[in-house]
Formats: sequence, C-alpha cells, structure tokens
Amino acid sequence: MIKPILTIAATVSLLFCTNQVSAAMPEHQNPFLAAYDTPYDIPPFDKITPADYLPALRVGIDQQQKAVEAIVNNKQKPTFDNTILALEKSGELLNRVMLVLSSLDECMSSPELVKVAEEAYPLYSQNADAIMMNDRLFKRVKQLYDRRDKLNLPATHVRAIEETYKSFTRNGALLPEAKKKELSALNTQLTDLYLKFNKNLLNATNAYELVVDEAAKLAGLPASSIDQAADEAKSRGKDGKWVFTLHAPSRLPLLQYADNRELRKDMYQAYTTLASSGEYNNYPIINDILKTRAKKAALLGYPDYASYMTANVMAKTPQAAENLLHNIWTPAVNRVKEEVAEMQSVVDSENGNFKIAPWDYYYYAEKVRQKKYNLDEAEVRGYFAVDSVRKGIFNMAQRLYGVTFTEMPDAPRYHPEVKVYDVKDAKGEHVAVFMTDYFPRASKRQGAWMSEFKGSFVDPDGTVGRPIIYNVGNFSRPTADAPALLTLDEVETMFHEFGHGLHGMLSRAALRSQSGTNVDRDFVELPSQITEHWAMEPELLKTYARHYKTGEVIPDSLIAKLHAASTHNMGFMTTELAGAALLDLQWGKLNPDGDVDVEAFEKKVAADLGMPAEVQFRYRSPYFKHIFGSDGYASGYYTYLWAQVLDCDGFELFKEKGVFDPATARSFMKNVLEAGGSEDPMKLYVKFRGHEPNVDALLRHRGLTPVAAKKPATTINLDNKGGK
Repeated sequence: MIKPILTIAATVSLLFCTNQVSAAMPEHQNPFLAAYDTPYDIPPFDKITPADYLPALRVGIDQQQKAVEAIVNNKQKPTFDNTILALEKSGELLNRVMLVLSSLDECMSSPELVKVAEEAYPLYSQNADAIMMNDRLFKRVKQLYDRRDKLNLPATHVRAIEETYKSFTRNGALLPEAKKKELSALNTQLTDLYLKFNKNLLNATNAYELVVDEAAKLAGLPASSIDQAADEAKSRGKDGKWVFTLHAPSRLPLLQYADNRELRKDMYQAYTTLASSGEYNNYPIINDILKTRAKKAALLGYPDYASYMTANVMAKTPQAAENLLHNIWTPAVNRVKEEVAEMQSVVDSENGNFKIAPWDYYYYAEKVRQKKYNLDEAEVRGYFAVDSVRKGIFNMAQRLYGVTFTEMPDAPRYHPEVKVYDVKDAKGEHVAVFMTDYFPRASKRQGAWMSEFKGSFVDPDGTVGRPIIYNVGNFSRPTADAPALLTLDEVETMFHEFGHGLHGMLSRAALRSQSGTNVDRDFVELPSQITEHWAMEPELLKTYARHYKTGEVIPDSLIAKLHAASTHNMGFMTTELAGAALLDLQWGKLNPDGDVDVEAFEKKVAADLGMPAEVQFRYRSPYFKHIFGSDGYASGYYTYLWAQVLDCDGFELFKEKGVFDPATARSFMKNVLEAGGSEDPMKLYVKFRGHEPNVDALLRHRGLTPVAAKKPATTINLDNKGGK
C-alpha cells in the first residue's frame, strides 16, 4: 500500500499544543523553521516536539497564502513558470511539516500527537480548499489551460496544466461562492471523520487480547509464535501465560496453525468484529462518511462518490472497474469450491464431524498444502530472516537498476528500530535516502505502506531535490532464540513496499506534482506488485534465502516445492480481495437518505455476489482503513487487481527476456519508475511492454482458469473505458 502523499489539493488534518519551556532552560528553537543541519535534509526527529507542529504549520500556511497572492497579483500574462510551477513550489514548508506529522501520527502515535493531529489536519484541509477555490488563481490556470496547445511547451508541462485544471474543477473551482463554502465544510467534516475512524481502529486493535493460560491449547503453533505470545504476556504483566493480539504477526499464525478450533474461532470473530461495537464502534462514523461523500459528489455534479473517484484515474467509471473484477471473480469462486472440497476431505478423514467454517480456512488450507506439496511454512521461515530478505531486495535493486544501499548508523531516525540508508547510483552519486521500520508496536497502525519525508524535483534554475522514502511494516518480531523470521506473505509484502519505494527513490520527473508515486491511483500499484515477482525467483532466492542457524542456501528441492505451491489457496486470496474491492465500489455507489445498517449491507453485497460462506471480505467495513480512513483508496481498492493485470503482463516480458535482462530493466526504469506521472500511464506502460495488457496474464499467474466473460472487458483499454 502506498500512503497518499500530501499535496495542495489533499484533504488531511492538525492540533494545538503549547510549547512550555522552563525559564531555566535554553529557549527551544522550532526545527521546522530553520534549515535542517542533517545529512540530505533528513528531519531532525530528536529535536521535534509535539509543540513544534502547529506553530510551524501556521507559518507554512501563511507563507503559502502569501505566495498564492503573489501569483494572482502578478501583472504579467500567465505562464507555466509564474503560475503552475510557482504554485507547486508555494507550500514547501507546509508540506515539510505535514509529511512528518502524518507519518509519525501513524508510526509513533501518542496522546500528544493525536491532539496535534486533530487540529492540524482541518487547518491543512481548509488551506487547501482556500487555494482550490481561489477564483483569481483559477482564472490564471484556466487561461493556460485554454491556450495549452498553442504554448509550445513540453508534453510534461502540458500534462501538468491539464492535471492542475482538473484538480481545481474537481475541488470546486467552478462552483458559485455559496457552494464553495458548502464544499469546504464537507471536506472539513470528512477530515474529522477520518481521524475518528482511524483513532477508533487503533484503540480497538490495541484493546483486544486473547489470553491463553494452558500450554495444551497452543498445540500446533510454531515455537516462534508461542515465544512471541509469551513475550507479549510478560510485557502485559501476565507471566506464565500467552497473549495473542489482532496484529497480523500474532493473529495469522494462530489461525493457520492452532489445533484448538475454539481458539481459532475466538481470534477470527474478534478480528472480523473489530471496531464494530462498544466504545470504539465505527458504524456511526461510516454512516456519516457515506452521507458526507454523497453530498460532496452531488455538489460537484457526479451521480455518486464512486463516479467522482474513478473519473480521475485510468478506469474512468465504476462499471469499468466492476467489469474487470467480475472477470476475475468467477474463476476465483470456482477455485474456492475446489479448495473447500479438499479441506473438507481432510476434516472428514480426521473424523472432524463439522463443515469448514471461515475460522477453519487458514488452518485446513495449510494442512492441504503440507499434504499436497509436503511444504511446511514453519520450516520455510527459517530461510527468511528479515535481514536476509532486506539483502535480497537490495541485491535485486542493484542488479536491475544499478543502485546500492549503504547504512547510515548515525542518521536521524524517529524510532531506534528504524534503519536508514544512503542510496547511490552506479556512478556513486546520491539518489535518495531510504528508511525501513518493520516491526509492530502499540503506537503504530496495522498494515504496511510506503511514503516520503521529502519528494524529488528539478527546478529550471538547476536546483535538484532528491527524495527521502520510507517503508513501514508490521512483520514478525525476533524472539530470544531467533531473529525475525518472515512468513512467505511477509516476504512478498517487503518486496511489494520496496517496489513502491523504488518508484519514489528513482524518480527523475522534474515537477513535484509528477514525481515518484504521484500517478493515477490504479497505476501506482504496478511498481510494487511487479517487484513481488522477484521474491521467489530462484536466481535471486539463492542469493538471499539462507537458513538463520546453518547459513545453508535454500535448496533446489525446497524452491521446487515453493513454486509448485505458488497458486495454492489462490481462490481464497483472490475472492477475499476481489470481494472487498466490489464491496468498496458498492459503498461508493450508495446515496443514503438515512443511516445504513452496515452489517446488512455487507451481507446483501455478499449474497448478490454469491460470496462463498467460508470466505469473508478481506476487510470488513469497520476496519477497512483503505476506504474509510481517508479518501486514498475510496472506490479504488480495485486498483490492486487492476494493477496486477499490468504487473503480471509486464513480468511475462522479464520472464521471456530474462528476469535480470538489462535492456528490459532499463526500459521499466525509464518508462515507469523514473517517469512518475509525467505522461499518461497507459502510454508509459505500452512504451515499456509494447502492447496494452489483458486479464489472462493475471489468471495464469494465480492459477485460475478463465471463463467466458459476458462483456468484452478483459482488456484495459482507455478508449473503451471512456478515457483520453
């Protein structure tokens, strides 16, 4: 997942905290308000206090407002430099503050920072609205837009003008004054609601614990999971017991390996009812979000919120996204039926006397895998210590793109577990700073993501800014007896987020608005998902997958088993993912008059889809942060599968030419990683691949059999999706 990067058009938020400095102490200098005295402008995290954000934010807002006034008061005819570029550069201090705040609010949350965020984000949102609804500024942008084909500008500049104009119109520039105020109020409401949703989710996650006081109940669990549960119990003052939490490294091994069915059921039900009742109930907030989004879409002239969100990306319409998902849905559900039958046969052979339930899926899928492929993931994990996998991703990047990673042990970091790297190209020149933060803690939200503390750009005067990129995960922690050993899913996740990181690090787009991951939402997952393919490639595996005890390179026999089992359980994984994407689109198409029964709505969507009873949506609505914790992936969760159509088709070129073929790697780097959003995404893809993709490569990759589609929607073609 990519965390949305803040821009002047983003809707995010902030809070107040007075800076109380003892008279006996030296006066504290706000680090944001001076040049950073750090390598490569890394934020001086050790000097930043919660009291620094709001004063710096207000200075940043004031600076941007003055810069905007200078733009609109410029007597010269609008040009790209004095309008578009000047606008892009106007919020540098503001974005510097907000990129740090938004990151630490999710990675290093604290009561003080939560208070800051609650005031800061609305201030930021209101400032963005003021810019987007500035009539005089929009007039200059429109003048450029109307003359864009006559200005003899580079194509990248023309695209920037078009995207800026689109951003203004999508944010209310064409509305009358009264409607602009109404839209601004709706944006502020949404910002506040997202904060509440995320706060509830974090608190609900941290509030739950599953306490086990009998060792016999832990039968089947790997020693590493038992050790982690014992450490968690000890940290909570429950020595001699075992505590499991809803964080993935604790939850998933229990569901996958615990022989005790009631234990699995307790964990599954706790997770699938997360934030849906009691003090941290997100149902009322979801209803408020739905109603507010529907009002916003209507105000801007769209039939529903899904239409508003998809109009701005490759899909163009909700129906185009649904068509793609349904081409994947039917083969996935067919495979689920086969998977359930295989699992049920295991239950019956053991005289289980019950039918497979959702809390049985992980457990019996693992049993089937061991039976069919003689593959035990607990054994496999021994070859994937986190530091070994980190070496793997760095080795991959060097072989493909010529970049090296050198640790900076003395560089500023926001937590002791964060590692910082100096990234250089083949000539030894600095490319980026890269940070990793891989382990769960109570102050960090669930999931994995990539974002930045600083973007990249090249200004006309030759000034170059190189990025500071970070990856965050919640991977299995080390224990007293072993390093952090990753599951196969965690290995793929590390490669995935690193792919996003490469998109940010290797960017060569000159404009801030086009650099790195500033691309269409349904294109942004291409670099991350194509990078996952290298994780299990034998040529790379043998360079990094070594047993943490013996140093033994992963044997060919085990690699063969991994590849044989690569499509195991893919029906389940595809169905829960596609189901969640379709649920998201149904929420986006809804225009509720009153409150919606969230559970009933989910059940209706599942019934309409023919969702197998043994499978749940990957995320139920109360903890579906992608779509209700911000607008980042709202009516856009489908993009993971949309982009996988691209990445599977694209990786087939690497397989054809060689997974480390220099020419193919150079083409991907030039046309995708370096280009960012400087050109239409499908044109960039075709430059790399040579043709537009279709869904068949994805189905092949997932081991699913294509079925005849009712509509010819297998090709992602902008011409037949209402694009261009």
